Amino acid sequence: MSFFRSYVAPLFIVLIFAIAMIAVSARIVLPSDMMAPAPTVDPDVTAMPVSQATTQLSPELSALLHGSDEFGLDA
Repeated sequence: MSFFRSYVAPLFIVLIFAIAMIAVSARIVLPSDMMAPAPTVDPDVTAMPVSQATTQLSPELSALLHGSDEFGLDA
């Protein structure tokens, strides 16, 4: 157990740090297009038709998603 604490555990820590350092530093060699932030535009979900079967919700699920009607609130 002393061998593990003295040699193996510190080696694992250094290896994990080195792998993380290499992964973060890899952005230097990527093309400039890859270094840009991800786009924030949502995909056009209106182009895909939703089937009628997927819009039918059980009463319990509908109450969880849209709120219950017992309080008289409009959804």
